Amino acid sequence: MAITGLEIPKTSASDKIITHTAYSLVYDAGHKQANWVAYELTAQHTIKVAERSNTFKPDPYLSCITASDKEYSGSGYDKGHLAPAADMAWSASTMRESFYFSNVSPQQPGFNRGIWKRLEELVRSWAIEYKAVYVVCGPVLKGALRTIGPQRVSVPQYFYKVVLDYTPPGCKGIGFIMPNTSKGGAVYNYAVPIDSVEKLTDIDFFPLLPEDQERQIESTLCIKCWRWTAVQTQSNKTNTTSVSAQCSATTLAGNRCKRKTLSPNGKCYQHGGN
Repeated sequence: MAITGLEIPKTSASDKIITHTAYSLVYDAGHKQANWVAYELTAQHTIKVAERSNTFKPDPYLSCITASDKEYSGSGYDKGHLAPAADMAWSASTMRESFYFSNVSPQQPGFNRGIWKRLEELVRSWAIEYKAVYVVCGPVLKGALRTIGPQRVSVPQYFYKVVLDYTPPGCKGIGFIMPNTSKGGAVYNYAVPIDSVEKLTDIDFFPLLPEDQERQIESTLCIKCWRWTAVQTQSNKTNTTSVSAQCSATTLAGNRCKRKTLSPNGKCYQHGGN
């Protein structure tokens, strides 16, 4: 049964939840970035409608001073999205909202365009496979952090993401803790139980789950329960995947299938693609 607001972490009396069309956040005025960004990503939301604007703007729902282009100019850091622009491409308004400064943090270019991007692509694949997932992500705002720009925007040393598949019968969750560096490797090498992310961030994720279910999901890490090959998402203009990819299936001889596919499930026609 669906639970309204399932993606929203537990908040305190001092937390002000900012709600946009596609995502919510709690902003940390001291660090000049969100403490967390949360949203539900459905399979329908992975279908691209709007192009990237690449124009970052202040969040109109915040009255405090926020980061600006000045902080990032010449800093060596990317304006790294927390809720990815590609997750918000299902309408022009949600795409614009993804470029609010409240939704970005300073990220090393190799991190933003590397392992973090690959994780984002996997999450979109999971949204397609499971019809919907609940996502919370953000910077780890702890310790003595260096800052950039006149507004002294904190540069996180780590970022986190937690994902919940609440599709019966296989409800499951997974967390990730990633250093803000150009270090690569397989995405699953950074996977941890959600409990581990809670301990690091002091954030209570998915508090609306039934207590026994929350305890079981958040204490369990099952790598094999998730697909680790991302598939291309669709565009409503062509109704096909934008780039063909090698089939993700395995042949009878145990080798990776060499056929190319445009199917959203990552498989060619012989292995169940459509």
